[in-house]
Order: sequence, then structure tokens, then C-alpha cells
Amino acid sequence: MKHYSFERISQLKKQLQGIDVILKDKRSSKQFYVDEKAQLDYINESLPTFAFELFYQKNGVQKQGWLFDASKKTHFYALATSIYSDEDDHFTSCNITIVNREKLIQHLDKVELSQKHLEKIISKNPIVHGKLNLEQLNPKSKGYLFFSTKNKAEKPVNLILKLEYLIKIGVAKRLV
Repeated sequence: MKHYSFERISQLKKQLQGIDVILKDKRSSKQFYVDEKAQLDYINESLPTFAFELFYQKNGVQKQGWLFDASKKTHFYALATSIYSDEDDHFTSCNITIVNREKLIQHLDKVELSQKHLEKIISKNPIVHGKLNLEQLNPKSKGYLFFSTKNKAEKPVNLILKLEYLIKIGVAKRLV
């Protein structure tokens, strides 16, 4: 990352477009938009997975989640996991995994988990709560769907993917 400068974005309009940080390549002047995602519900825990939002509800209406949302300008996700805190609101460490959004979506399409296919699976399971295994993913080593229909107000449907799987298929890198 030594060849990049960083610009933190505070404008809500850009943040809603999936831009929390702009990375600028000092050599080529190319800009990359980064959306920061954090496992804030799991402080002082180390999960091997990350939840990619497919759908959620707002005022009883199903909305597009951030993974496939065409209005998002995100190039990369910066996934903050294994977040540790010694005292309230004072974080001491975390892991960061950078995921190339376009490569992830292309990989999902290649393994027959396109946006349309996932939408079909979700629409066929309207009352599911909890884990739903997918034939395309080994749930122990790759991932699965997770429906939070009873325990969260937004009732999100997430594609849970193993971080090591993302690294293995070449769509992610862990920053050290």
C-alpha cells in the first residue's frame, strides 16, 4: 500500500454510493473506491466468515443489499474482522481483508450464484430463518445463505463467505 495515498470520505452522498475511502495510486493517478465493512456485532470474537448483504427490509419493503447494488461505486471492500477492544469504544486491533468486488461478483456468477439465481433461491424460501446451504458452496469451507428474519428489524439475507475461501479463489488479500 506504500504506492497509495488515502482520502477519507465524510460526505453522506458518497458514503451512500459505497465510498468510505478513496485510494489514489501515486504512480498512475488511478482512483479506487473502498467501502469499509466491520463485524461490530462481534467485538472480541474472531469469526472465519463475513456476511455480504443481498437484501434487507425497510418499512416492510425488500431492498437491494450492498453486494449487488448497481448504484454502488465500490471497487473494493475493506472487511474489518477479529476486532478487539480493551474498553468501550477503544479498539486495540483487527484484521483487514481487502475484497475486489468485481472479481467476487464474477466468481459468484461462474459458480452459478449470480444475482438472479440467488434472488430465485431467496424468493423460494420466504419464511426461512437461519442457515440455508447452497449446492454450489461447501458450507464448512466456502459459505452459505443466512436469513435473519426473526432477530433483526431489517430482516437481512446475507451470503456468508469464508475469508480463507475468498483469499484462495483470488478475490481477496489479507493486510498484515
